[in-house]
Amino acid sequence: MAVEHPPATPAGDQSRIHDIGYRGYDGPRLGRSYARRSLYSQSLRGAYGLGRSVKSKVLPMLLFAVMCVPAAIMVAVAVVTKAHELPVSYTRYAIVTQAVISLYVASQAPQAVSRDLRFKTVPLYFSRPIETADYVRAKFAALASALFILTGAPLLVMYVGALLSKMDFAHQTKEFAQGLVSVALLSLLFAGIGLVIAAFTPRRGFGIAAVIAVLTISYGAVSTLQAIADTQGSGSAVPWIGLFSPITLIDGVQSAFLGGSSAYPGGSGPSAGQGVAHVLFVLGLIAACYGILVRRYRKVGL
Repeated sequence: MAVEHPPATPAGDQSRIHDIGYRGYDGPRLGRSYARRSLYSQSLRGAYGLGRSVKSKVLPMLLFAVMCVPAAIMVAVAVVTKAHELPVSYTRYAIVTQAVISLYVASQAPQAVSRDLRFKTVPLYFSRPIETADYVRAKFAALASALFILTGAPLLVMYVGALLSKMDFAHQTKEFAQGLVSVALLSLLFAGIGLVIAAFTPRRGFGIAAVIAVLTISYGAVSTLQAIADTQGSGSAVPWIGLFSPITLIDGVQSAFLGGSSAYPGGSGPSAGQGVAHVLFVLGLIAACYGILVRRYRKVGL
């Protein structure tokens, strides 16, 4: 039985070269700074669900509304009653709404870093001109900026409302500026703590639970210890105990130097010396969080 063989292919056809259009890139090289800015803007947009699914926008936008609505209500009441002062000062507003801020940090810090760890995309960032410190700075700055928007927007609502109700311009401007300084420190501190916790777990759910636990349990424990110290006549220890919770730490700073009233038991805020300790502790914690993140991502990027 004869076997048919396929026709032989000419030798020239076996070495054919196809031009598929690859060319060298002759355009500008944008470098690390552009990559860092791009990562920052993308992370900041992601903190409010922009550029993501509708489901991802619901919680951050809802929390933003929850932060701003009470401020708008206070302004409306002040305008109607022709009050000379707002019911809550600018420096106190973030302390009063700390639960909303903590929930926002808990939801967005893992979103910023945990998915990169879970899907092992961090080494891909470092394969580009971007370096470990660039990645950490971009993520840190993005979450701190998102928190500053969250906490600063209601202060702006209060300030505009106070001016519309013809309250004293110089006094309101001074208190508004003090409030912005207070929430800027709070944003940096909470962003650092949230990112450090989230950077050690690739599971977003675990990260959310851990951030909530650290922020709420520390505040509850410190507030309880402060109340016990105050009732036992150890009022001088109350400000020092406040060093061990992020929200009481910020409260101590703003009550010592930013003209705010203290939420400490008995209303006794820290003295000038204790206030300096609070400021140094805040700055030290922020720097420590940054250093821990850099060290963490050097290991992850290997």
